[in-house]
Amino acid sequence: MPVPLAPYPTPPATPLAPAYTPPSPANGSAGGQSQLVCSGCRNLLMYPVGATSVCCAVCNAVTAVPPPGTEMAQLVCGGCHTLLMYIRGATSVQCSCCHTVNLALEANQVAHVNCGSCKMLLMYQYGARSVKCAVCTFITSVGGSTSTTDQNLNN
Repeated sequence: MPVPLAPYPTPPATPLAPAYTPPSPANGSAGGQSQLVCSGCRNLLMYPVGATSVCCAVCNAVTAVPPPGTEMAQLVCGGCHTLLMYIRGATSVQCSCCHTVNLALEANQVAHVNCGSCKMLLMYQYGARSVKCAVCTFITSVGGSTSTTDQNLNN
C-alpha cells in the first residue's frame, strides 16, 4: 500500500525588488538622461544630464559630452555608411571607423538628382557640375545649381 507523502513546506515569502518603471513625466524623471555615440565603438551611450564625460562599458573609451544646449546633426559616412553625429555648423566630419573626412552640408546647401543610370536619388552640393552614383558609379551631369529632380517632379 502506498504511503502518502506530506507536501513540502512553503518557503517564507521574500520581498521582491520593485519593477522597473521607465522615466516618464508622471514619476518626475523626464529629462534626467541624454544620449551620445561612443567615440570608440560607436555604441549609443546613455548618461545623466550634467555629466561632462562618459566611459563606455563595452570598450572603456571616454567620450566628452558636448556642452548643454549644443545642437547636434547627423550624416552617413561616405566611406563605410556609419551614422555619424556632429555639432551643427561643422564643415567636415572625420569618421572614427574608416577615417573618411565627410563634408558636412546644411540642408540649404544640397540639391537632389536621380542617377542617370539606376535612378537612385543622389545628393550633391549646389554648384556642382556632376555627381557620381555610389551604387552604380555612373556620373550624372547636373549642369549648374538647378536640380533635375525638381524638373522631373514638375513634369
